[in-house]
Amino acid sequence: MATIKVMASAAFREAYLELVPQFERATGNNVTTLWVPSVQMMNRLKGGETVDLVVLSAASLDELIGAGIVRDRVDLAKSGVGVAVRAGAPKPDISSGEALKRAVLAAKSVVYSTGPSGIYLAGLFQRMGITEQVKPKLKQVQGEPAGAAVARGEAEIGFQQVSELLPVPGIDLVGPLLLDVQ
Repeated sequence: MATIKVMASAAFREAYLELVPQFERATGNNVTTLWVPSVQMMNRLKGGETVDLVVLSAASLDELIGAGIVRDRVDLAKSGVGVAVRAGAPKPDISSGEALKRAVLAAKSVVYSTGPSGIYLAGLFQRMGITEQVKPKLKQVQGEPAGAAVARGEAEIGFQQVSELLPVPGIDLVGPLLLDVQ
């Protein structure tokens, strides 16, 4: 019986927690999991920490493959960026790029993660031309879902991968961002 050491980001947590016990029963192997935010994971792996399996975004895995740290990549799932508000709060219109821009500009506070969704959002705000306007009301979280800050009332609107927002109590998922948002 082997012990498999896995380093994983929270984006895949719910599915992972469902699948690992099944894997352990079927194979007789034990799985030890390190839940690490994506930015910290990259630093730890680049710093020489070793594990048997890494569950991380495709772009980050490709970077680690290019650096010779990870050998191969298998895509497990796709998870787009979602928008959340506190449970029961009015849901902003995010049906188009312009509607999303209006919603972000109208929000008193915005929270997002340091992971892949946060990187995407920073680029999105830049492409929309609103980076300087939203900077004073932005809060970035690491090590907890952006939805948790929304649930506590620390932000009016939150952005993170849908898979990380869905399990957070106290929020309503407004929906996923449209792929063609400019």
